[in-house]
Amino acid sequence: MNIPMWQVDSFTEKAFSGNPAGVCLLEGGWLEDRVLTSIAAENGASETAFLLRSAEGFDLRWFSPTTEVELCGHGTLAAAKVLFDLRGWEGAEIRFQTRKRGGLAVVKKGAWFEMDFPALPARPVATPAGLAEALGAEPLQVLESVEDWLAVLDDEAAVRELTPDFGALRKHGCRCLVPTARGAGVDFVSRAFAPRLGIDEDPVTGSAHCVLAPYWTGVLGKDELRAHQVSARGGEVRCRVEGERVKLAGQAVVVLEGTLCV
Repeated sequence: MNIPMWQVDSFTEKAFSGNPAGVCLLEGGWLEDRVLTSIAAENGASETAFLLRSAEGFDLRWFSPTTEVELCGHGTLAAAKVLFDLRGWEGAEIRFQTRKRGGLAVVKKGAWFEMDFPALPARPVATPAGLAEALGAEPLQVLESVEDWLAVLDDEAAVRELTPDFGALRKHGCRCLVPTARGAGVDFVSRAFAPRLGIDEDPVTGSAHCVLAPYWTGVLGKDELRAHQVSARGGEVRCRVEGERVKLAGQAVVVLEGTLCV
């Protein structure tokens, strides 16, 4: 079986930065989950997006190298980049149906792709025992969302300088730990650590901004926010909160195109 495949750097306008995602376009039906996981592991990116044409658009699933994930922003952005710019999609938007998060839509606006995602607000909780030691910094506040935790730090420098103990972080129950602070040149910055998914640090994490955007909207009193994920590769996310939804916008660059032989 030959599967068209691309690798796309998401949330960036420059190749070899942002967050790389695999994109695979399937035909005829879904492959077994173990095969999809193996493909994602072979790709080596933090997530691979798998697309299957449907009556309304595309069914969309995302796999890390070890497991299926419920929501993936950079994989969705990568899929939209391929469909709009390489596969000739002519509609005003692309609609995706997902297994865990329902319908998602992406609209192309010039060089930017705006995704319509669910807002995932977080609530303050007591700092879990051992979290500060694992993170390498004492959070000002910890907040818990559906899957992810936010750890609010003093400033951008504190976020950039973190050197976590990933083995210790793996013992905590969240999908992803997201340290964050006000930014020097943007509204806020963040990083994302997800060792339980086999990803020590994710370069730019769209789904985390479903949690970050509602939090920083409340803190800053702004509905439109500019964010920078300050990983080694780095990437920019534009966020807008609209009720129970979050609009996440980013750019993307295709860096590889080929055929996967399974």
